[in-house]
Amino acid sequence: MIYTIADTHLSFGTAKPMDIFPGWDNHAQRLEANWRKLVRDDDTIVLPGDISWGMTLEQALPDFQFLHNLPGRTKVIMKGNHDYWFCTRRKIEDLWAAHGLTSLVLLHNNAIAAEGMAICGSRGWFFDSDEPHDAKVLAREAGRLRTSIQAGKKLSDNLCVFLHYPPITQDRVCEEIDSVLQEEGVARCYYGHLHGSAAKRAFVGERNGTRYDIVSADALGFVPKLVV
Repeated sequence: MIYTIADTHLSFGTAKPMDIFPGWDNHAQRLEANWRKLVRDDDTIVLPGDISWGMTLEQALPDFQFLHNLPGRTKVIMKGNHDYWFCTRRKIEDLWAAHGLTSLVLLHNNAIAAEGMAICGSRGWFFDSDEPHDAKVLAREAGRLRTSIQAGKKLSDNLCVFLHYPPITQDRVCEEIDSVLQEEGVARCYYGHLHGSAAKRAFVGERNGTRYDIVSADALGFVPKLVV
C-alpha cells in the first residue's frame, strides 16, 4: 500500500517545539502511534515536504532516523519551504547511506515506482505573488514537476503527483502548475503546506480530470492517508 502525510515538522535535533501552535501538542508521538497502527513493513509512505526543522543535515539526522525506524519499506522524502537542511542529492543520500537509513528515498527531479504506480512531484511554489523572483522559482518548479512526471511515464501509466505547496485553493489556481498537471494527464494530486485556518481554503475534489486532496499532518489529524 501507499500512504502519504506532509508537514511532519520534526525537531528531534533542534529546539523548535510545534506545541506552541493549537492542535500540535505531542504531534510526533501522535504521528508515530497512528503510523504504527496503519503502515506495514512493506508499504510506501510519501512525505511531501516540511520534514524537519533542522537547519543542517546533521541537525535533521535524528528526524531522518525517527522516520527510518517507523514501519514501511520506503519513505519518499520531498522538499518543503521549511526544509532548510535540503542541499544536494549527493550530500543527502551520502548522509543517509552513512547512517544506514536505507528506507529513505529522495523524490527530486525523478520518479519512484510503487504498487504499480509512478510517484512524481516537486515542491511547487507560491502563486499569489507578483515578485519577479517568485515567478522565476515557480517556473523552475513547474519544470521540475514536468521532468518528474515524464520520468514517471517510463515507469507506469498510473501517475500520482505529490506537491508541497497547493496547486489550487478554493479561490485561486496556480496556472503554471495546473498547466503541467492537465497537459500530462495527471489524475491524482496530493499537497500539504496549509495549516489551521488556512487549511479551510484547501480545495478537495476534482477539477479538469484531476482529483486534489490536502494531506498536511494537522489537517489529517496526524494519521497517514491511504493513497492505494
